[in-house]
Amino acid sequence: MSNARPPLPKRPFFSSGPCAKPPGWSAAKLATESLGRSHRSPLGKARLAHCIDLMRSTLELPESHRIAIVPGSDTGAFELAMWAMLGERPVTCLAWESFGEGWVTDAVKQLKLDPAILRADYGALPDLSAVDWSSDVLFTWNGTTSGVRVSDAEWIPADRTGLNFADATSAVFCYPIDWAKVDVATFSWQKALGGEGGHGVLVLGPRAVERLESFAPDRPLPKLFRLTKGGELNEGVFRGETINTPSMLAVEDAIFALEWAQSLGGLPALIARTDANAAALDRIVATRDWLGHLAADPASRSQTSVCLTVAGADPKAIAALLEAEGAAYDIAAYRDAPPGLRIWCGPTVDTADIEALGPWLDYALEKTR
Repeated sequence: MSNARPPLPKRPFFSSGPCAKPPGWSAAKLATESLGRSHRSPLGKARLAHCIDLMRSTLELPESHRIAIVPGSDTGAFELAMWAMLGERPVTCLAWESFGEGWVTDAVKQLKLDPAILRADYGALPDLSAVDWSSDVLFTWNGTTSGVRVSDAEWIPADRTGLNFADATSAVFCYPIDWAKVDVATFSWQKALGGEGGHGVLVLGPRAVERLESFAPDRPLPKLFRLTKGGELNEGVFRGETINTPSMLAVEDAIFALEWAQSLGGLPALIARTDANAAALDRIVATRDWLGHLAADPASRSQTSVCLTVAGADPKAIAALLEAEGAAYDIAAYRDAPPGLRIWCGPTVDTADIEALGPWLDYALEKTR
């Protein structure tokens, strides 16, 4: 094998969060009129509402579902939903990676809910047919740290009586989602859009709104978790009247990414870019016997946070060498996951850069084993 350095990817940003900025991004291109202004000024509220409208149109989200910008990234959004809505009925937690396990910890140790828990090892899904849909169900749509996803919403029954809570942060903008099957979804801009951290997005379907207005949990709720006033939904939160002060710079950054997505053709274009990236990485793996997929079943294999196994070499050493060479940044497996590599294939990554990564993986293998 040649020791010559291959051509570098033009944008070696393969982190699974925060993810690559959209192609052509520049801080100089962000609108700045709202910076230094109150988020409650007419301009501030208009920009927040515009961001929400862009998310709705890009995600093809029906009018039946509400969208709020909340603090704390995806974690804050998901915990807000748990604290505000769980406890009305039994709870089932599905866990096949570290963030799903985090929601188990919250449900058991913090909320004291004694949930049913369906687990699977990294790289696999639990038995989805075993879910009791008379309970509230918590799951990650795409396991960012395991490379495992649910491929669709067919496993969610239309006649469920419990609510489902989908941590969808590595799935939205990358997969088609049947929103009629989703009661609560959360995500952050830092994943598929390449946005800044610190802000989460909460999506509520009509059944979730009904729960909020009919059930008051017997636990203290911090101000940041309160979505109702006088037993009714605080509709202002879903028009951009945020619970606390947002970063308008982060909002403008998200607007830039959403307008970029719209310019491509919206959700179908984003999904096509994601699929092309995942296919390019699949071709790299298929032609190298020392690489494999942590998720063995292609039907449940992530198209975004693709987790790879490595034989005959230290994946941390490979990741460190590629970072030092400027060929790939932040591709070591998540700290709680099995050793390996994790490469983001979402829509803000260019397929040509995924393709350019293949020879660099060979180069790093030769240098480190």
